[in-house]
Amino acid sequence: MLPEGSLVYLLDEKGKRTWLVLSKGMLKLGAMGVVDGDKLLAAEDGSEISIAGKRFWILVPGASEMMSSVDRGAQVITPKDAATILMELNVKSGDTVLEAGVGSAALTIALLNQVRPWGKVVSMEIRPEFAEKGRKNVEKAGLSETWRLEMGDIRKDRLDILADAVVLDMPDPWDAVDNVSSMLRNGGRFCSYVPNTNQLEEVVRQLRKKGFVEIRSYENMQREMVVHEMGVRPSYETLGHTGYLVFARKVSV
Repeated sequence: MLPEGSLVYLLDEKGKRTWLVLSKGMLKLGAMGVVDGDKLLAAEDGSEISIAGKRFWILVPGASEMMSSVDRGAQVITPKDAATILMELNVKSGDTVLEAGVGSAALTIALLNQVRPWGKVVSMEIRPEFAEKGRKNVEKAGLSETWRLEMGDIRKDRLDILADAVVLDMPDPWDAVDNVSSMLRNGGRFCSYVPNTNQLEEVVRQLRKKGFVEIRSYENMQREMVVHEMGVRPSYETLGHTGYLVFARKVSV
């Protein structure tokens, strides 16, 4: 059985997702009408159910699906980039990760999913409207227990933490390198996400000046493969440039 309050989605035969939070009683699902919540609570992950004569599968989302479900305001970091960030930063359960800014909290959700149940993500956001949107998305994903949201400017405001990793999603991360370095442990890992090459160059220059090592920069491309009865071909749509990723490690100097 699925626990009450779980975020799930119903997948139809055409691949369309309908999101809902499980609860008892009748649930309204927009154009689909209403469905018996008790029936859904009695189901299992991957179960087939029938609603108004149509077939659906009830599925518990992972981090990638939860990221796609967020209420968007700012440009979000996509799963293809988030996966690289998690791997390069070696984020694992028990880690403390410092993040700025929050935006729509897509990356926040990926980080929280990785550090739970013993770790924590501390996010700093300078804009109240993004902080509120991010808070709602994290709560919707059911990941708020290991999350700490702070209002402030990561360029100058210090927190009483010692992070294992830092992620900066902001237009001028080079201005925050000095400050975040004081909150990052020796051997800790740094990541910056920027959309333009001139920003990439500037943050790399500042990391070198500050004595960071193993500085690397990447751009990820992703192309889906379409499989049909007549053969296999690449999708006509390529998920190309979304942003540049800069990674580095802090050492004692």
